[in-house]
Amino acid sequence: MSGRVVHFEVPYDDAARARAFYAEAFGWNLMEMPEMGYTMVATGPVNEQSAPAEPGFVNGGMFERTGQLGHPSITIDVPDIEAALKTVESLGGKALREKTPVGDMGFSAYFEDSEGNVLGLWQSA
Repeated sequence: MSGRVVHFEVPYDDAARARAFYAEAFGWNLMEMPEMGYTMVATGPVNEQSAPAEPGFVNGGMFERTGQLGHPSITIDVPDIEAALKTVESLGGKALREKTPVGDMGFSAYFEDSEGNVLGLWQSA
């Protein structure tokens, strides 16, 4: 089913400080991916594919803050990013980052909704 919130992202200004904060404050399990400039976040137990091993929580990631991606965002699962971006634009939103491959896992994109909020899209490979 598409439209589900499947991921969240938290930008940071200081990677080490942010990782230490969330690990200590909430017990998040963090896995640095320096080749991607990204930190994977597990907020609960995960399976071999790093997906939640039990219902009720969502995992996420952290990355360096940029101009357009300066606030936490949620990521929504869609079957077709290009089609979702067309729908977003037809309803008054706008694409901020087009479909981008994420390793062999899938694709991501970012958009601004009709209210100025930045959200992400995810399409599995």
